[in-house]
Amino acid sequence: MDALPPDAGKEKVHSKILECLICCLGEVAELKAEANILDGTAPIRGRAATDFFAIVNSLKRIQMEGETAMSDEKPNVLFLCTGNSCRSQMAEGFARRLLADQINAFSAGVEPHGMNPRAMKVMSEAGVDISQQHSKHLDELKDVSFSHVVTVCGQAHEACPLFPGKTQVIHVGFDDPPRLAKDAKTEEEALGHYRRVRDEIRGFIERLGDYIPLHNRA
Repeated sequence: MDALPPDAGKEKVHSKILECLICCLGEVAELKAEANILDGTAPIRGRAATDFFAIVNSLKRIQMEGETAMSDEKPNVLFLCTGNSCRSQMAEGFARRLLADQINAFSAGVEPHGMNPRAMKVMSEAGVDISQQHSKHLDELKDVSFSHVVTVCGQAHEACPLFPGKTQVIHVGFDDPPRLAKDAKTEEEALGHYRRVRDEIRGFIERLGDYIPLHNRA
């Protein structure tokens, strides 16, 4: 790792210490896994594995929070799903409405399907206009550097590509309204599925700070 300059501030020193700890813990995990493969013993598992990787993830979160606090820029957050027609569009819409001063929100899909009219309708009912957003492939955002990628459906999480740098990918899945509404007997019944998922996504966006560090408005 690169050495810090003599005049580095306390925050940068703390960040470098965390970076070293994360690196060392990661190397220990890799060495342990290799040793287990070589000697035929079982890998670390159960509570020990959970605790170990929880420590690593906590250190990464602390590091990211420190870097965000030192930055004057809002983090770029991508909401990713398969078609970028419903769930990820709802997430982007709520994030732009509720967290506009704390993150730059984007959404995309791995197989864009176009905007879903029912999704636009129920979002409008909640006071959020997403009609100016458009369904797009992830490649359209290839020049944007994301601090976090949030996958909101299982297929997108499984197909999620590798992102460069320190981009962190987290998965928070929601039911698929079009699939749920497929067998609805009435339009109102179909919209009920969209409204439930919409409200769940809004609740998640309102708690987004529990998952990722947001820009300090102060």
